[in-house]
Amino acid sequence: MNSHSISIAILDSVPKMHWNDDNGITDGEKFVSLLEPENASGKFDIFYVSEYQFPKNIESYDGYLLTGSPVSVHDKDEWIKMLSEFVGKVHKKNKPIVGVCFGHQLIAKHFGGVVESNEKGWSREALIRISAALDIACWDLIGKASKIPLYKLFGGYRNKIPVYVTCAYYRDGKDEKELRKELQKLLKIGHQSFKVKVGGLSIKEDTKRLEIIRQEIGDDKDLMIDVNRAWDLKTAIEGVKEFERFNPTWIEEPVRWEDDRRNLKLLSQQTKIPLSGGESEITIYGCRSMVEENAIQILQFDCTMFGGFTNGKKLSALCELNHLDIAPHHDCYIHAPLVASSPSGRIVESFDDERDPLQAQLFENPHKMSYGWIHLNE
Repeated sequence: MNSHSISIAILDSVPKMHWNDDNGITDGEKFVSLLEPENASGKFDIFYVSEYQFPKNIESYDGYLLTGSPVSVHDKDEWIKMLSEFVGKVHKKNKPIVGVCFGHQLIAKHFGGVVESNEKGWSREALIRISAALDIACWDLIGKASKIPLYKLFGGYRNKIPVYVTCAYYRDGKDEKELRKELQKLLKIGHQSFKVKVGGLSIKEDTKRLEIIRQEIGDDKDLMIDVNRAWDLKTAIEGVKEFERFNPTWIEEPVRWEDDRRNLKLLSQQTKIPLSGGESEITIYGCRSMVEENAIQILQFDCTMFGGFTNGKKLSALCELNHLDIAPHHDCYIHAPLVASSPSGRIVESFDDERDPLQAQLFENPHKMSYGWIHLNE
């Protein structure tokens, strides 16, 4: 086990009158049941703040989890005021704090954010994405408190991983000269693997673009082709046959969404090029079906869109058992620890500063990216 046992205070803000609403299980108890299996030696103390239970010593805990309530942050209960003041004290002590439902509302209010009391009208996709963000935040808290990098907590298979750059987007007026200049700039920076866009033009026109791209990057660089679900099955069969001469590492999301699993399986029988997909799924279960139906050879789930790291770990293990690779969609600095933790981890996706100027700026200490590799922080 970890040399440092994590210690988290769970601040449950559900009033006592509602404790029996869910078979007598409180929100605090639910979070303990989620956290304990991953941290058997951890300490998880519940404080029912609506009953004026607060930790006496902020320094006693590595981090804080503030969970939900059926009330609004605008209510006038004295304990809500006390809780808001306590959040400020936690922040001043530089202790990590994560909020769920009422918790995130209160934290947002404390730091001057806009808070909406009404939680109705959320779509399923929105709720799934919110839960993914919270899961990632919780794992970040666990890593900081234990002083162990997440890639080691997740398995520690290696401490550096390949990274590719996504480029060659379509744009009105973009000519061959501009395309070549874009690729030359990325080569100069040190990129070794390139994912480019097709599907917005005819196969004949896209072939001309790919000829330019392969000519610029050379035969020794990896080339991935992203169709973004633009083709029907007939066009996809024609496209993969035409693009085989460019020796692509994979072809990504080559068929339209409405019957993609069946069509991907049929397409894979027509080509030796590995097929990838998964980023457009909304749940972990959709990705599981793609694996089980032998629809793809590379899974590209996105922890920020569904499931967080918890479900990302499950999909990584599933791919390892089924001899598939994972190459998560987007956010290389978030997905790097997961890809580095498992033999199934293949590569992560990055963008240039024009496409994603905040790629590294969102992190206090981003992993170092150099000449096609990301070196993970210890």
